[in-house]
Amino acid sequence: MKQSKVTVIGAGNVGATAAQRLAEKNIANVVLIDVAEGIAKGKALDLMEARPVELEDRYILGGSDYALSEGSDVVLMTAGLARKPGMSRDDLLKINADIVTACIENAYKYSPNAIFIVVSNPVDAMTQLTYQILSVKGVAKHKIIGMAGVLDSSRMAFFIAEALDVSVKNIQPCVLGGHGDDMVPVARYTTVAGVPLTELLSEEKINAIIERTQKGGIEIVNLLQTGSAFYAPASSAVEMIDAILLNKKQILPCSCYLEGEYGISGVFVGVPTKLSSNGIEQILELKLTEPELAALKSSAESVRKNIQRLDDLRQLTS
Repeated sequence: MKQSKVTVIGAGNVGATAAQRLAEKNIANVVLIDVAEGIAKGKALDLMEARPVELEDRYILGGSDYALSEGSDVVLMTAGLARKPGMSRDDLLKINADIVTACIENAYKYSPNAIFIVVSNPVDAMTQLTYQILSVKGVAKHKIIGMAGVLDSSRMAFFIAEALDVSVKNIQPCVLGGHGDDMVPVARYTTVAGVPLTELLSEEKINAIIERTQKGGIEIVNLLQTGSAFYAPASSAVEMIDAILLNKKQILPCSCYLEGEYGISGVFVGVPTKLSSNGIEQILELKLTEPELAALKSSAESVRKNIQRLDDLRQLTS
């Protein structure tokens, strides 16, 4: 039986942690690619030397040569600069776009049939860029996915569990929209052991949780000072990969290319998605109130403006 293979591009904190999770959870063999070959090789070797302790059988290879990635089932794009205090995700736009373009082009050469998951920030714009690069090569939209909603939902779930003093396993959060300050946590569709959150917490407490969820990334950036979150983003990406490689048909919030869903077209936005071995098998359309739908469309418009800004920046420097 063929073992699954995942290429993780970027051997920084997110990429290396994702490689560790994939191996320790026995999900896939991993190739860790980074322009800094020594870092990729060193982290891969370090993780391999943990195998006798963790009793895992998955291999992790590291290097800068994309030939190592040949035949990957999934390509996880994590490379790019991380935020620093005072920076927004959008500040990374042009720099990370150049990095993503080079990496995706190289990965496609060796794994044209892979499913591509993007984590690099700003993630919705970088996923759209990946789509622009790969769609002209014939890669279908259902094989290009942005990771954000799983992370945002995980943060919201933790804040709710903390507020109610219950297990995180009881929380089913709902977060839509782009991965930014105007993401749309939907309290009405968020439940705790099946009970709507709106019946358990006051509007004031719910609004405080929504605001903290929207600012969850910068809260960690401000605390770390020299980097951004990586444990939770890595775990979130690995949950998506697990759902895909094991054909779980699991419903997770992902950044998907919309073509009319929720009245939005031509842009990647976070929505509930059924993930299977084909990538995005189905986009679920929730019945939103007018204010909720307006907020989602506003979030989508922010992503669209970011993409336009990237297009303008690239034209100026071309």
